[in-house]
Amino acid sequence: MSRVSSKGRIRDLRFLPLLLKALDILIIYLSLFMLTTSFSDIIWSQSYNLLAILAMLVFIFASESAHLYQSWRGVSYSLLIQRVLLVWGITVLCLMILGYLTKNTAEYSRLLLSTWCLLVPVILLAWRTVFKLFLNYFRSQGHNSRQVAVLGVNHLSAEIVQHIDNDPSLGLRIEGLYDDRESSRDNEVLCSIIGCSDGLVKKVNEGKVDLVYITLPMKAETRIKEVIDKLANTTATVYMVPDIYTYQLFNGTWTDMAGHPVVSVFESPFLGGNSFAKRVQDIVLSSLILLLISPIMLTLGLLIKATSQGPVFFKQRRYGVSGEDITVWKFRSMTVQDNGDTIKQATKNDARITPLGRFIRRTSLDELPQFLNVFMGDMSIVGPRPHAVAHNELYRKQIRGYMLRHAVKPGITGWAQINGWRGETETLDKMEGRIKCDLWYISNWSSVLDLKIIFLTVFKGFVDKNAY
Repeated sequence: MSRVSSKGRIRDLRFLPLLLKALDILIIYLSLFMLTTSFSDIIWSQSYNLLAILAMLVFIFASESAHLYQSWRGVSYSLLIQRVLLVWGITVLCLMILGYLTKNTAEYSRLLLSTWCLLVPVILLAWRTVFKLFLNYFRSQGHNSRQVAVLGVNHLSAEIVQHIDNDPSLGLRIEGLYDDRESSRDNEVLCSIIGCSDGLVKKVNEGKVDLVYITLPMKAETRIKEVIDKLANTTATVYMVPDIYTYQLFNGTWTDMAGHPVVSVFESPFLGGNSFAKRVQDIVLSSLILLLISPIMLTLGLLIKATSQGPVFFKQRRYGVSGEDITVWKFRSMTVQDNGDTIKQATKNDARITPLGRFIRRTSLDELPQFLNVFMGDMSIVGPRPHAVAHNELYRKQIRGYMLRHAVKPGITGWAQINGWRGETETLDKMEGRIKCDLWYISNWSSVLDLKIIFLTVFKGFVDKNAY
């Protein structure tokens, strides 16, 4: 039964999940039925009727497991799209397996079923999009709203309040902020406190609060337990908001260990399937690129040998993935080959750089041999640029999180390079800017992002005024 507030606004629609389920299974059934009527050589038979019923049953079962009909208030819409596609994909897979086992697939039109499999998710997502737009407007007008209280006043509660205030379509209304601390501890932040934790529990018991966000610091374990015990006797929805980002959460994901939820603080994104996909991408692209640039590399090698004394290639020891030593190849561009504990970065008008070396460094042609490193598996095409070992040891002591860039393989190009962070890092700020880009890339990695970086490198990553 729906519940109405004192202002006469609908606050709770308990029948809604049942209505959504009914609409989904109706779409699955009717879409197959309508398709059979649109194909002139196909008639609606018992076989198609059975297929539609099986699809509805599997879909409902899978959707319950995927929590498709939970409240999506405040949750990213992209996640809902992923869930719908996942549930329908499982449904189709189950039907395919069942058809293979019963050997009755010949009874159905492959063209019709292919069309149906593609059409259903489009319709399911289309009506959800329309419904979400309507619901957003409905909630922004003050209907279907929830009263929210926040316990613990700090930067977390400030972010939650700001997010709710900035998005009326969430249908959330801040009832108040609560904290047991005295306002004298932080007058600027705590001036909006309207009560203590006991006052919050009282409001919840009076039915004036629907949702409670607890943003107390992790060290306040005793207080958190006391409040949760008191709220356990109420009907309010309670959320814990742990301040795990205090620890510079890096590529954090939730998992399970012995039945306990655990969150990764530092973890590489290239595990399992991601690692395989990244390696396949590197092998395919590096092979094609090496074939294309082999004439250029041969020409540069001959020019380097003819214009200055020394080897064609410069090999330097650098850190690879997990901090392991690797040997990075480059075309020699200097008269020296520093590879020790002290390495001086190239500067503008550096006398050590040869005339040809100045050109190949400015155009990044000196980096071409590193595609051999990629092919051999020491590097990746896209990733944080490898720094000299001496520079790693210097900056790891000065920049927090510096060594996290070694959670992945170093790359020929990266997010930092296409955003202008190339060349000399004569100030700590410049190196910090480069590291910030590297860590952002690792936390947001995807194959699409890699291809985007490679594409942009062609236009803005090779030639740079800061590359000396």
